[in-house]
Amino acid sequence: MIRLLTVFVTLLTLSAPAIAAESTALPEMPPPIRSLSDEGAQIRYLGRDYGLDSWLAIKNGQEQYFYVLPGGEAFVMGVLFDKDGKAITVEQVRRLQQEGDNMLDTLAAGELDSLAGVRKSGKNTVKFSSPAEQLYNDIENANWVPLGKVGAPVIYSFIDPQCPHCHSFINDLKDSYIDKGRVQVRIVPVGFRDETKAQAAYLIAAPDPQGLWFRHMEGDKTALPAKAEINQQGVQRNLAIMQTWKFDVTPLIVYRAKDGTVKLVRGRPKDIPALIADLGARG
Repeated sequence: MIRLLTVFVTLLTLSAPAIAAESTALPEMPPPIRSLSDEGAQIRYLGRDYGLDSWLAIKNGQEQYFYVLPGGEAFVMGVLFDKDGKAITVEQVRRLQQEGDNMLDTLAAGELDSLAGVRKSGKNTVKFSSPAEQLYNDIENANWVPLGKVGAPVIYSFIDPQCPHCHSFINDLKDSYIDKGRVQVRIVPVGFRDETKAQAAYLIAAPDPQGLWFRHMEGDKTALPAKAEINQQGVQRNLAIMQTWKFDVTPLIVYRAKDGTVKLVRGRPKDIPALIADLGARG
């Protein structure tokens, strides 16, 4: 799944006049940045300033800024400053917003200097002891979002934003288990229609997915907008896992039982206490 890669923030101090984009032409996206896009990150070109092509990537509500050096042989990640200490990156983002792109307003509310890593793609060459273990690894490396306390016993579940059985399943757990820190449900958003794919992609990218999900379940139609410009690679990745394993229903629940075995439940569980007991969580 989802582990954060440690990165170094590079602050560049440049001597130049006031910021003005040198080119509006969209250059070729460097392979590492394209890889982020393939993993579901929202990518925006910030323009060319001080001879550097600038890119913004948004994943899980976190922003990353990349500056490609002339010739494209290398790039650095961080916040760009001029010789007087002015944050050029801030000006670039404002320019993007002025051009009518509200991606930062809706998805990335964090401060510019709060940089974090990205979810790993999950490629793994380890030989698994059983298909169940391979399945569990695949789902761990999916694009999931957590509901509940970190460190609590984990349940994974493929979820369609508009699936009523998915809503019922989460409601079965919310008050007694999720809210009380007894279980963490890691929902793997998918969609089977254009609208729900866009909603699922928004949920993956948003900075407060738990809050948005619960607002959505309560009937707030603005919580998960189906924005056409949302990159859906992350959702497609999740759907590919379902298709690989021939799953065709949501919720589709996978967890590691207290005896170490991997268990799978198709649809809404009929006996939540039994599932919790098998998980080894506090009942």
